[in-house]
Parts: sequence; structure tokens; C-alpha cells
Amino acid sequence: MEGDTLRLGNGGGQIDGKVVQTFQKSFVQVQNILDQNRLLINEINQNHESKIPDNLGRNVGLIKELNNNIRRVVDVYADLSTSFTKSTDIASSEGGDSSGGGGAMKYSDGSKGGHKRNRPA
Repeated sequence: MEGDTLRLGNGGGQIDGKVVQTFQKSFVQVQNILDQNRLLINEINQNHESKIPDNLGRNVGLIKELNNNIRRVVDVYADLSTSFTKSTDIASSEGGDSSGGGGAMKYSDGSKGGHKRNRPA
């Protein structure tokens, strides 16, 4: 980003350059995984279209790798959300948030963001 500080809302809390670097690093990591997924999907499609038994069998491993990559992307975003929530909490506790709202993202149901959702294995 252009500056070292990210402003939240209407001049509310601020996030320092370290947090911005974490965002950028995480987005680069996600983009790399998504690029790898694109290659995996292309290979899976080619194997499927070939209808060669060995290639179809190889797709099992490729699909597992694709699923693991998707899991990694979800984990990176969950960690990023947690980091963001913590940084906004710190900014608001240091007087950066004049709204008095605690600084954490809140959903319309009143729950706070940044928590991993439980999903079946």
C-alpha cells in the first residue's frame, strides 16, 4: 500500500505497516496456492478427457492435493482475519478508535469475526 498506515472506517483506528505487510504476504501466499490450483485443475481435466485408466487413477492424488490447497487457503484467510481482529482491538485500546465500539469486526448477528468455523472432517 502507499502509506504505512491503514485507516479503518471514518478516521477510526489505524493499523501499522507491520500489519499491512502481513496482509500483503498472506495475499501473495494465497495467490501462489491459487496459481498452483489452476495447474492442478488443468491436469485433472486433461487426465479426465484422456479416459486413460492410469491418468484417471492419478486424478485421485491430484484431487486430494487440490483439496489440501483449498484447506490451506482457508487457513491463511482465517489467520489473516484473526490478525486483523487483534490489530483492530489493539488500535482501539490505544485510543485509535473513537467510536467506543471495541474495534473488532462484528457481524449482523452481533458475533465477532476472526473465529474459525467448525466443519465436518
